[in-house]
Amino acid sequence: MAGRPRMYRGDKRRKEEARKAQQEAKRQRRLERAASGHSGPEIEELPPAGAQAQEPIEYVWFSPSRNRTLATPTTSRPATHAPDDWILLTEPPSPPSG
Repeated sequence: MAGRPRMYRGDKRRKEEARKAQQEAKRQRRLERAASGHSGPEIEELPPAGAQAQEPIEYVWFSPSRNRTLATPTTSRPATHAPDDWILLTEPPSPPSG
């Protein structure tokens, strides 16, 4: 069962109203940023480079027989059924030099 045909004018008007609403929201965000003294998009600030963790968050292992990867929080092999053919894909952290 076919739906009723849309009118081109109605589609065009709806799209134009949506575009105007987005532009108005954008204008409001700009005004709020100007009033508060901030500039740019609303994004998180990154921590300083020295504060980042030296170790990777997780170690990724690969099993050729299973054709899958598995992430673990430590360097120990995943505890699964045989065969135990896990290969470490991510390198362990190197000691800081200097």
